[in-house]
This record gives sequence, structure tokens and C-alpha cells, in this order.
Amino acid sequence: MRNVVLRELEMNETYDPTRSLIHAWDSIRVPIIVPLLRFAVYMCIAMSIMLFIERVYMAIVIACVKCLGKKRYTKYQLEAIKEDLEKNKNHPKVLVQIPMFNEREVYKLSIGAVSALSWPSDRLIVQVLDDSTNEVLRTMVELECRKWMEKGVNIKYETRNNRNGYKAGALREGLKKHYVDDCEFVIIFDADFQPEEDFLWRTIPYLLENPELGLVQARWKFVNADECLMTRLQEMSLDYHFSVEQEVGSSTCSFFGFNGTAGVWRLRALHDAGGWKDRTTVEDMDLAVRASLKGWKFLFVGDLSVKNELPSTFKAYRFQQHRWSCGPANLFRKMFKEIILCERVSMWKKWHVIYAFFFVRKIIAHWVTFFFYCIVIPTTILVPEVHLPKPLAIYLPACITLLNAVSTLRHEHPDKQDK
Repeated sequence: MRNVVLRELEMNETYDPTRSLIHAWDSIRVPIIVPLLRFAVYMCIAMSIMLFIERVYMAIVIACVKCLGKKRYTKYQLEAIKEDLEKNKNHPKVLVQIPMFNEREVYKLSIGAVSALSWPSDRLIVQVLDDSTNEVLRTMVELECRKWMEKGVNIKYETRNNRNGYKAGALREGLKKHYVDDCEFVIIFDADFQPEEDFLWRTIPYLLENPELGLVQARWKFVNADECLMTRLQEMSLDYHFSVEQEVGSSTCSFFGFNGTAGVWRLRALHDAGGWKDRTTVEDMDLAVRASLKGWKFLFVGDLSVKNELPSTFKAYRFQQHRWSCGPANLFRKMFKEIILCERVSMWKKWHVIYAFFFVRKIIAHWVTFFFYCIVIPTTILVPEVHLPKPLAIYLPACITLLNAVSTLRHEHPDKQDK
């Protein structure tokens, strides 16, 4: 009986799953895991250094711009152009597009804000592009448009029988309407954006003075930034995008990615670039890159902001981030050859678009954030044979974070200060 018990104990020890897993891990760790992890560490360190250099470069440019007070939009004589417009009454005809999809909570705010824009009523067309699938909501949006129409606003309510192309398809269809033919400029506002009354007076004159300008972009102001920790973190990230990335692009080579809203396009530039395309989920960036390759310049106006809301639920935030992270990589794959072969722009601009705009900011930044910090660094704890240099694992990311923070010091909004 004693021999039977001992035999059973030996069998249990032999087939212990924990021991088997440890033995399997030890057998593959050194010959397989260690070389792969070491290669991943070296690759991530190289990408981190590239990201760090890019952050230092942008910090230097921003410091020069702020210290010298040489933001591009300050060069233009805005007041003189305004006076000329008011004196000669030669206001260009402007189209404002508001694409929306089941926007029950905000449609009144956006339509009301756009309808209140200061501009001669006979030179302004407001176009509401409603792709809503809810028939009740469609009726409500149409009634809201009729209310402003009765107040003298030239507002058009447009719907489609399908959602082909989504936002890009709606904007493309809107530009095909006969009443758009004599418009010179088009402004896009998403359904949650609320421009100030003087928005057109603070953007259109830039385009009138410089015929090479194809786009004037305003920044965003978030009305719900303090709603929760998630919205606060989003505000920090997007403030860096506007205050640093777009300001640097505008100041150095007149190029940055169109944000899809709160921007004024010269219609000739939009058509010259091939119009709206729905081949990726970042149709706004696609249009900006194509217009830039045609030689059009962009201007970012940092002191002009448009109120909007940040995603306050994780589901909405996850959808937005998926679009912003996957879309640029897909667009880069589609346009890489076109950018390289383009003869209308300088080599410096090609380098900026390929390396800085796409590769470092849109691909490496996301890759390092997830793969290096969430996978590689934790895995090195389980594999002591792979050494991770402390300066590159701790100090380099800390420096990048500090550069981001210093470049986007938070200031209270004027409306909050008044309160």
C-alpha cells in the first residue's frame, strides 16, 4: 500500500502543469525569446530617440515663434482687408457645410451658431447635410432649418437616400448643388461645433490677401474639458496638437493636417486636389496632403478658437482614437509613392510630410506608446538576460513628457476668467 502511494506521488510530480510550463519557458527563453526581445528593445529605443529629436525640434521652433512673436498669421494686414470689404461691399460668396449624423443633443447649437455668423446674408449659404437614420430626428433638424430660414438665413437642408462615403460622401454631394457654383470658399463645421459670430471676418481676409493659401484652420476650444479625467487627458493631448504640431507646420513649411472641421477651404484648391475622397477613414488628412502636393499653402490661426465637445464616454473615445491611429497609417501606405514622385513641392516639404508628419507623429508615436511601454518593458522583467538601459527606459520618456507639458502650458479660457 505504501508503494502505491509513493508511486502516485511520483506521477503527480511528473505531470505537474506548473513545472511543465516553467520547463517549457526555460527551453524557449534563451534561444528564441531573448533574441526577439533584444531586437524589439533596440528597435523601440531607436524609435524613441527619433520621437525625442522630433519633440526637441518642435520645442525649439515654438520657442522661437513665441519669443520672436513671428507667428505666420500676424504678418497679414487683417484690419486693412476688413475695411476694404466693408467700404467696397465686395464680399465673396461663402458656403458653410454642417455634416451631421443622428446628432440629437447638439444640432440646434451648431445650426444656431452658424446661422448667426456675421456676413451679408446674400453672400452666405448655410448647408445642413443630414445623414441621420432616425426619421423623427430628421424632421426635427428640418424644422430647425425652417425656423432660421424664416428669420432670413439662406439655409439649405439636404439629405441622401444612402450613406455612401459617410462624411466625405455627404460633403462631396453637397458641393454638387447648383447654388454652390458661384461660391469662392467653403467652411466645414461638425455638428458639435459652435463658431463665434466674427469667425468669417477673422478667416476669409487671409485667403483674400494671399491667393496661394488654400486652407485657413482655427483651433478647437473644449467646453467639457473638466467633465472627467478622460476629457482632461484628451484636452492635454489635443492642445499639444494645435499649439505645437500645427503651429510648427504652419510656420516652417505651410503644411499641416486639416482637422476636418473649423477650417476654411478655397474651393478652387479643394477641386484642384481632387475633392473629397472616401478611400480612408481620415478623409480630411487625405484632402490636405493632396492639396499640399498641388502647391497650396495652409495657415493655422492659433488665436481663433471654436467651441466643441470632447468624447466623454469610453466607447466614443475608443472609436475616435481607432480612426485617428489607423487612418493615417493606411493613408501613408496609399500616398507614399505619390509624395515621392511629386515635382511641384520642394524636397524639404516632402521630407516634412513623409518623415515628420506621417512616420514619426502618426506611426512611431502610437507604436512606441503601446508596444514599447505596454509590451516590451514589462516583458524585460520576465527575461533577465535582456538589459534595458535605465536612461532610455526612464529618462527619455520623461524628457518627452516634460517637453510636451512645457510646450502646452494650460491657460484659463477668457470666458472662465470672466466668471
